[in-house]
Amino acid sequence: MSPVSEGSGTGEFLFTYGALQAPDVQLDTFGRLIAGDDDTLPGFRLDDVESTDERGASTPHGHRRRSLRHTGDPRDRVFGTVLHLTAAELDAADEYLISDSRRIPVVLASGATAWVYVAA
Repeated sequence: MSPVSEGSGTGEFLFTYGALQAPDVQLDTFGRLIAGDDDTLPGFRLDDVESTDERGASTPHGHRRRSLRHTGDPRDRVFGTVLHLTAAELDAADEYLISDSRRIPVVLASGATAWVYVAA
């Protein structure tokens, strides 16, 4: 896997650990199923956070959702999947997740650089 693109046309890598791994969410968000690679994000952990997104009301946790938090502790890690997206699909992921998240670049256990959404 090569590093995350900055619009060079080579594609974008997005580390996912939740909803964007689900086939129905991928179809709704991207219009297709996306192949991915298993990877791990060290130095982060998943925490419950209050969600301001209306979609949170339909989750089993009500208005709470799971979000990444940087700890810097290499013992903390989150397992997930790296999706290979086009720039337009990354924009669609932003629309799906960005309401109470922000996208940052991270280095995964594999050494690859990918985007990931963390609590805003």
